[in-house]
Amino acid sequence: MPLSDLASFQVQRLQVLDQDGKLDQSLEPDLTRAQKLALYRAMLLAREGDQKAIKLQRQGRIGTFGPSTGQEAASTAPAFAMTERDWFVGAFRELGGWLARGMPLENFLWFHNGWEEGSVFPSLGRTLPVNIIVGSQTLHAVGLAYAMKLRGEQDSAVVAFFGDGATSQGDFHEALNFASVWQAPVVFICQNNQWAISLPVGKQTHSRTLAQKAIAYDMPGIQVDGNDALAMFRATQEALARAKAGGGPTLIEAVTYRLMMHTTSDDPTKYRTEAEVQEWWQRDPLKRFRLYLGAQGLLDEAGHAALEAEVKAEVEAAVARFEARRDFKPDAPFDHVFGTPHPELEGQRKTFLRELAQAGGPEARHG
Repeated sequence: MPLSDLASFQVQRLQVLDQDGKLDQSLEPDLTRAQKLALYRAMLLAREGDQKAIKLQRQGRIGTFGPSTGQEAASTAPAFAMTERDWFVGAFRELGGWLARGMPLENFLWFHNGWEEGSVFPSLGRTLPVNIIVGSQTLHAVGLAYAMKLRGEQDSAVVAFFGDGATSQGDFHEALNFASVWQAPVVFICQNNQWAISLPVGKQTHSRTLAQKAIAYDMPGIQVDGNDALAMFRATQEALARAKAGGGPTLIEAVTYRLMMHTTSDDPTKYRTEAEVQEWWQRDPLKRFRLYLGAQGLLDEAGHAALEAEVKAEVEAAVARFEARRDFKPDAPFDHVFGTPHPELEGQRKTFLRELAQAGGPEARHG
């Protein structure tokens, strides 16, 4: 018997703005003037907040964290495509998305200074906090989406973010499989920033794209220019609409780049070249969107200078609120190691509190 073709597949790529800010009008999403400016402001706030956090870490005022500079469009634009009824499930490099959802910047700083209270968003619904365990949040997202489907919600979906490194985790494949079998309303956004710590994507997978991993699970998959805010908005908006209409999950590969270090404890010069980094700076999502706004007559030099000053002031105010709060219980971590008191642990608690007092008492809590 001759061989016969069972199916054929293709992977498409979406770009609306090129790196010089030139627009493909046929693909431009329907956004108002106010929405475009708000989207740019949100990305600018994420950039300024991220850069300020790096300085705070270097000064010993917060702990280590994973910077998001260069990846603002990949999480902020999808957040703008979402509604309050949608669930935002992030990893740890989605500062722009969290801020766009309404998370106060000081919460981000509290969390990365060791205070779990930073994960509490009293006025912010359907938004999960930072998730450090690589890829595990994809399963959380599918669980949420399946629960919404069981409840009969037709106006909501889940958007899950993760990095290229997560696609090598079993959790990722299990999540896609369950989401496809259940036709759960979830949008998977893989931020392919080219490096899983020091491992380049080419040594992590032999697939020509990460988007094509959707094919095995019979779901739509698309590669998007992750530094193009308009493309990310459009792709997420379309995937959300499909999910809410009963069309099941979608995998979006957002091709972007981590311009800073993996975390502030990492030295990226050990595994990548400065030439590579500079090449990606030319594709900076903020520069690209600013050029677009300028060409549209929406933001001139004076307007941009005023916006930058406004955002910087907002970040400084958030830092002041972060450092003004002193009511956190410094020995809280000792409360959650065992279910019952343990003599050795209590001895360590006493030692910790004594050394904290010697170092300056409550004033040392934000050191």
